[in-house]
Amino acid sequence: MSRRNFIKKSTLGAGLAAASGCGILKADMQQAANPQANARVLATPNLVSTGDIPTNLLAAPKAFFAAAPIPLVKVGMVGVGGQGIGHVENLLAIEGVEIRAIADINPENLKRACDMVEAAGFKRPKEFGNGERDFERMCEGEDLDLIHNATPWEWHVPIMLSAMANGKHTATEVPATTSIADAWKIVEAAEKYQKHCVMLENCNYDRFEMMVLNMQKKGILGEILHAECGYLHDLRAIKFSTDGEGLWRRAWSEKVNGNLYPTHGLGPMANCLDINRGDYYDYLVAMASPSMGLQTFAEKNLASNDPRRQEKYVLGDVNTALIKTKKGKSIYISHDTNLPRPYSRIHVLQGTKGIVQGYPSRVHVEGKSRAHRWDEAAVWQPEFDHALWRKDSVLSTKVGHGGMDYLENYRLIRCLQEGKPTDMNVYDAASMSAVIELTAKSIENGSAPMPFPDFTRGAWQYLPALDVDSWQ
Repeated sequence: MSRRNFIKKSTLGAGLAAASGCGILKADMQQAANPQANARVLATPNLVSTGDIPTNLLAAPKAFFAAAPIPLVKVGMVGVGGQGIGHVENLLAIEGVEIRAIADINPENLKRACDMVEAAGFKRPKEFGNGERDFERMCEGEDLDLIHNATPWEWHVPIMLSAMANGKHTATEVPATTSIADAWKIVEAAEKYQKHCVMLENCNYDRFEMMVLNMQKKGILGEILHAECGYLHDLRAIKFSTDGEGLWRRAWSEKVNGNLYPTHGLGPMANCLDINRGDYYDYLVAMASPSMGLQTFAEKNLASNDPRRQEKYVLGDVNTALIKTKKGKSIYISHDTNLPRPYSRIHVLQGTKGIVQGYPSRVHVEGKSRAHRWDEAAVWQPEFDHALWRKDSVLSTKVGHGGMDYLENYRLIRCLQEGKPTDMNVYDAASMSAVIELTAKSIENGSAPMPFPDFTRGAWQYLPALDVDSWQ
């Protein structure tokens, strides 16, 4: 096709599509005429605004933050219910940690956690149970290094901001935030107060995910081009439970139609794609199926006079999104928690030399695997299993998803003790959590492309990649 005809056809196609009301990619003529190996033939699309960058930020980071070493890490826990009590038990098993204060609005949870610390041979922690905001008194008045947060989602940001403003590092359960505005707040606070702000993404430390990351870093899969991930987990019974997450998690299905829980699948993929460390998310498009799963479950399982039968859900049962990175890589991410299905995080990583896929876990590497055949992941484990997963302390743990919860806490504490940048940081917490609002906005705007805010302000182009060989 001649250049003249190419331009004519591209212009006509864009005009017709724009007339139909779609968000259309504009042809980038320079790249189309001279495409590079990883260059995008199509330019960034017309994008819907996702808000302005705050004007009071410091300069973009020159390097990832590292604090002075803390040989003995003094911890304050906020939220010690179902997930939080597991964190208590794991932290008690890590040398050089003391849990000195615990906050929870549930007296039974508070007593159970304090009893556990005392039974492990430590001094009984100071208790903070005087209402929802008693964590502020802990952050303001106690001699602590780290505020550890396992609360309902809406409390993550207030607790992290209070911790950093009072001179403490902070770590939170996922997602770190549910809005882009709050994501900017934790970035601003971490930079202003020079404190670690870490999202505790346990799936980054699962055995298969760490093996895949190890393989990717050693070039076994070649150049990574595409990833697929998600959180596919039948949570209907949990959402309608009368305690625990059932007291708050179902409510999010009434107010947000987006991917409410993106980080379990996206975290390990972000590591493999060097997000914030040489590449970054560019834009996202999303769509959702109808909302029927929770309604059907309520009709089948709740009494006719149960007030929950009157709730109105907006969350589409299956949320799917595509993300394009600055270097042209593609990511498929999904969320499905309201329908009957076995658990999966999908976990597909496609490179020029091979592919891995989770659920079931398997690998294919050209020239080493049989042609057009999968290998079981166990075949590759002896060579590429990460050294951390050979430690007795990891293999013997009985708390928290088979060892990955222990490892996420172990690695955080080791980084604090050694004065090194944490494996995940505030930019990871902000960029992954932003998927929640971006998917909701894309769906609201007819699956329009949504730009990712650059929380690093361009620093992703030179910040160093993860050195997984140094993880000990």
